[in-house]
Amino acid sequence: MSKPVKKAVGKLAKKAYDHAPEPVKDKVKDTMKEKAKETFVNSVEGGIQSKAREASEKLEKAKEKNAANVHTKAEEAKEKVQDVLLSVREKLGNAKEAGEEFQEKISSSNDKQTKMNGVGNIKGASDIKSSFNIKSSTEIKSSENIKSSKDIKTICS
Repeated sequence: MSKPVKKAVGKLAKKAYDHAPEPVKDKVKDTMKEKAKETFVNSVEGGIQSKAREASEKLEKAKEKNAANVHTKAEEAKEKVQDVLLSVREKLGNAKEAGEEFQEKISSSNDKQTKMNGVGNIKGASDIKSSFNIKSSTEIKSSENIKSSKDIKTICS
């Protein structure tokens, strides 16, 4: 029904209600209350169901969007973790090489140190020759003490 028709019907119903006897008015009131209640309940239910459907559709769209985002983010995270692991692996390899080089340097410096004299090898004052240890002129060999070819023993002799 259109709005003007509803208005006209409403006016007629009001006039009929006003001229009706009291028991009929009570019955009409009860009937109108029931109809109003049913109409209200139906409209509220319809509105709630409509809102629930809209919310459900929005949730479904959000769920699909989030699922796509989760897969994308998971792939990105996987790639980042792999990159980090590779860089850690490289750094560990470099650290291992540096450690090996350091160990070689230490061991080669230890080899050099064994050739060097230590504190125990340094001569003290007691090792210095005194005047008693110096050879005299009589102990020095002369030209007469030098062996000649005749003094050399051969296998035959």
